[in-house]
Amino acid sequence: MGYEITLLTVIATNILLAISLNLITGFCGQVSLGHAAFYGIGAYTYALLAVKSVSFPLALIAGGIMAGVLGTAVGLLSLRVRHDFLAITTMGVGFLFLGFVRKQEWLGAELGVSNIPASGLGDVAFMFLTVILAVLTIGLCVHIKRSWMGLTFNAVADDEDTARTVGINVMRYKLAAFGIGTFIAGIAGGLYACFTRIIVPDAFDFPTSIMILAMVVIGGIGSNWGVLLAAVILTLMPELFRFVNDFKLLIFGALLVVVMRFSPGGLSGIVRAAWQKVVLR
Repeated sequence: MGYEITLLTVIATNILLAISLNLITGFCGQVSLGHAAFYGIGAYTYALLAVKSVSFPLALIAGGIMAGVLGTAVGLLSLRVRHDFLAITTMGVGFLFLGFVRKQEWLGAELGVSNIPASGLGDVAFMFLTVILAVLTIGLCVHIKRSWMGLTFNAVADDEDTARTVGINVMRYKLAAFGIGTFIAGIAGGLYACFTRIIVPDAFDFPTSIMILAMVVIGGIGSNWGVLLAAVILTLMPELFRFVNDFKLLIFGALLVVVMRFSPGGLSGIVRAAWQKVVLR
């Protein structure tokens, strides 16, 4: 039972991460290669507050807010860059975060933070909480995609210049995407820190950002249910096939290349095409 609880908790946390990046990259077209940094900011914020006896809900929300504020700041810095340059900028943010935490003794440096207090809910209740938060986040993103905000995000993603000509405040919506997406990533980081009760810098490195990006691309950029499905599959893959753990980054990278070459729409695109063939028959 303990293994199943752990696995479900990890899956729900990865869903939060994938959905949060999909909001930034899939909805608004802002490519981010440093999403793990905001995951780490939420985790470290939660850990530092929790060891100071701050309550679980307050520490968790504080982690999300800290990640959201810093994510919005990164969004501000990135307003003048697009596409490849934006990807490089966010990648640099990820490396900057790792370099910072590894040199700070008050953050545990390379050893990280240990003995993080538990939530007090118990493993089963904590798992249900994580799943509920993942479901609520999916619901939020579905609502956003169908709302006027989602339509505006799509306009910004398609062509920023055209969006400006029709009166859309591109800066406001790009910052909103970064702020909301990184806030959710911060919440995921707090949940991770609380569940594992120990965090180290390597948990938030560049391969983690690639793993999150792989979930978005393989699921289908912009597709909520496709990204959810990819998060579940890519989390279960190392558990079902143990050899994957030794070559995780290589396999995820290969999957990214194959999907972008043969099915840019990801899993959602494959399912949609198959469904259309069935209907047309």
